Amino acid sequence: MTAPLRIALAGLGTVGAGVIRLLEANGDLIAARAGRPIQVVAVCARDRGKDRGIDLAPYAWEDDMTALAARGDVDAVVELVGGSDGPALALARNALAGGKQFVTANKAMIAHHGMELATLAEEKGVALKYEAAVAGGIPVIKGLAEGAAANRIERVYGILNGTCNYILSQMESTGADFGDVLKDAQELGYAEADPTFDIEGVDAAHKLAILSAIAFGTAVDFAGVDTSGITRISAADIAQADALGHVIRLVGIADVQEEGGEPRLFQRVQPVLVDKEHPLAAVDGPTNAVVAEGNFVGRLLFEGAGAGDGPTASAVVADLVDIARGNVTPPFSLPVSALAATAPADPGQRVNRAYIRFSVADRPGVLAEITAAMRDAGVSIESIIQHGHPADNGDEPVLVVMVTHDGPESAIASALAMLEGSPALTEAPLVMRLIG
Repeated sequence: MTAPLRIALAGLGTVGAGVIRLLEANGDLIAARAGRPIQVVAVCARDRGKDRGIDLAPYAWEDDMTALAARGDVDAVVELVGGSDGPALALARNALAGGKQFVTANKAMIAHHGMELATLAEEKGVALKYEAAVAGGIPVIKGLAEGAAANRIERVYGILNGTCNYILSQMESTGADFGDVLKDAQELGYAEADPTFDIEGVDAAHKLAILSAIAFGTAVDFAGVDTSGITRISAADIAQADALGHVIRLVGIADVQEEGGEPRLFQRVQPVLVDKEHPLAAVDGPTNAVVAEGNFVGRLLFEGAGAGDGPTASAVVADLVDIARGNVTPPFSLPVSALAATAPADPGQRVNRAYIRFSVADRPGVLAEITAAMRDAGVSIESIIQHGHPADNGDEPVLVVMVTHDGPESAIASALAMLEGSPALTEAPLVMRLIG
């Protein structure tokens, strides 16, 4: 067996400690599969004295994590600190510039700086690997880049954030509203104390931008992801979706289509109504699932744990096994020079059914005003449901839910523009597309 792959590990939180436990528990098996041992030689974290349930005595300690990249006894650096910039980015730049192999679980850094880091890795002939950055322990990066390499990927979409999926699943099963379920999720550890990146869709957008680059051979374009979260989803929306034979999920979707003879990249993260017969409808709790549609292989479904110490550590070590085997490939499947900078698609040209929820003043003529705007914009209405209120709450707004037939998104946007500022609306309408 050849010399070990010597690694330095930055970050000893849940995932970092999980990596060490995994290497200790499965060390012999990993060495046999990798062709050589994988050995931790140095670590770094904020608090040296914290009890992490692992023995750190065998490893050198660095107070400054960027120093890990300069060590002569390190072949590969693993970054598990997080953050799109700051120390994590400095470590990535220094490690790659110094000819070190680099592994990260940092989706924000890859989404914002992936092109720069991939260029540096290619120049130095070293690996930049990030399987753990998207969908935790699910091997979706390798699945797209290698398993489906012979296919033209026509569309990629899925449930990319376990926190949101847990909240929506709990709203379904309990009938509770968003705020109450979010509080419970925080107490159980499924949501951060500051859950903004999760519930506003930013975390899922980071992951979708990465998947798009691999699936379609385009430059990473996080800024081009149309993003909205789940904070406006109510128990009434959940119940209405159920009555329509659907569930609500936060879904990221991306594809490339021709517009005016040029390819355009469509990327969107938003809550949608998913038909109960669709594979994504059965994905509940903090689970992630990604669907890729190839022109020869057909539909591929990747599903599993999207977070947690074990699954994420598994993905990190899988990348290290690849490196130990000498598997150094372009970070985004194609060389950076071949990744096309593709303009964003016009969402107005997309055709689908839509769920539109209005909160309106309970007075005559409101429904006529809404339907007139839809008519004038060319929106075909499939059904309308009006939710009243108890007689003793006559001053409260009521909900009007509308489902449209297939039509261009531009028509709905036009109708809502006509209604903007109307005293009949007590808040902005909520629009969700339907996936069949």
